[in-house]
Amino acid sequence: MTLAIFDLDNTLLGGDSDHAWNDFLVERGIVDRDHFRRENDRFHRAYEAGTLDIHEYLAFALAPLTRHTMAELDDLHRHFMAERIEPIILAQGEALLETHRARGDQILIITATNRFVTAPIAQRLGVEHLIAVEPEMVENRYTGRVTGTPSFREGKITRLEHWLDEHDISLEGAFFYSDSQNDLPLLERIDNPVAVDPDPILADIARKRSWQIMTLRDRDERRDSL
Repeated sequence: MTLAIFDLDNTLLGGDSDHAWNDFLVERGIVDRDHFRRENDRFHRAYEAGTLDIHEYLAFALAPLTRHTMAELDDLHRHFMAERIEPIILAQGEALLETHRARGDQILIITATNRFVTAPIAQRLGVEHLIAVEPEMVENRYTGRVTGTPSFREGKITRLEHWLDEHDISLEGAFFYSDSQNDLPLLERIDNPVAVDPDPILADIARKRSWQIMTLRDRDERRDSL
């Protein structure tokens, strides 16, 4: 069985679900508008530049989850899915998932965004297996802390190795689809790395290493690096 691994944000989605969730909270008046939007944009720029401090970011991003019950959060997420995620699900991404399903491949999404945000998205895409940042919960409330290794940069390798052991699956012949330079550590470990609508740094590296480069977006949505 061949493993097909997908990044989520800006790969299967035409945007970043983490940034979109934070913007959604701002729009709903759930967090302080000016401060939260400014910090959200600052962290997003750091991510795109490859300089993000993941622990600093997670302390910021998970804090709002601690202020609400699961029922309140689930209701917010239903609106978030309809308003912010459905419009950015890429039809060509869904088609690529279906191509791997038809081949009998095992599909896995691996993302640096937390499970609260991404689990319903993976379910919507029909993907059972998800590796994501795991927010800590105590007595059915989020604490604002993280359990285990965040699935970011080298952390994706650590988390993937545990998952492979648990599921008795090999990386031989595996595919990994990603848009981001932050995923270079894992892309370099994979037999079939694929740069999907890549950022400029990943696009340059992919060309130099003769990695496959592809787009899952319409022409007017593509990054200039393609």
